[in-house]
Amino acid sequence: MSDQETTDMTETDQTVDTATEAVADEAPTDEAVAETPADEAPTDEAPADEAVAETPAEPEDDPWTRPGAWYVVHTQSGYEKKVTANLHARIQSMNMEDQIYEVVIPMEEVVEFKNGRRQNVQRKVFPGYLLVRCEMSDESWYCVRNTPGVTGFVGQARHGQKPTPLSRREVQKFLAAKTDGVEAAAKPKPKLDYDVGESVRVKEGPFADFSGEIAEINADHLKLKVLVNIFGRETLVEMDFSQVAKL
Repeated sequence: MSDQETTDMTETDQTVDTATEAVADEAPTDEAVAETPADEAPTDEAPADEAVAETPAEPEDDPWTRPGAWYVVHTQSGYEKKVTANLHARIQSMNMEDQIYEVVIPMEEVVEFKNGRRQNVQRKVFPGYLLVRCEMSDESWYCVRNTPGVTGFVGQARHGQKPTPLSRREVQKFLAAKTDGVEAAAKPKPKLDYDVGESVRVKEGPFADFSGEIAEINADHLKLKVLVNIFGRETLVEMDFSQVAKL
């Protein structure tokens, strides 16, 4: 073998060794790159979970925290809606929107039974009164007090004295959207249209067209116990308000 060939083979072996070392050096780098996403994945998710857990709930609307204070205004009974419209008109014409914020007729939903039919109706909680939220000043007092149909502020001991606003407890009782965690309108109060001892006619069910006398009234469950003459005997039968009608 010639010296030239020996030199070429030596250089070739060195080249192969160099390439092998380069591959060996790069292998850990590839592994590190491959492992990086797996290691970082939990880190990326953790802040998102914490952000969701720490998001504060939006506060409920509390009438007490609104600007101004709440006052009770006496009106002519039966004209509450008309007086409210008159007051809104005066507020606009006198540019009092920055002092008188809100006028409310307190209402509640009740259940009435008429002719054996159940109806949900809106009823005034305080007939003859309005609730007004405002900044009390001479101007706002004059605007409200001289509205047609208004007879005065409740809680004003004598002429010239500022009326007393409602307490927080009173505001929440009259105006809060929820009571004991349950929406007030979700459970209407039953308004009885029947009396114990009253004669009624059964409209439906197995005793339809029978007549009887009311013995008990369960307003909470809207049930009646009626004494019905069945085969010559007085029998106590429980039924819904909607199953009977007045004679």
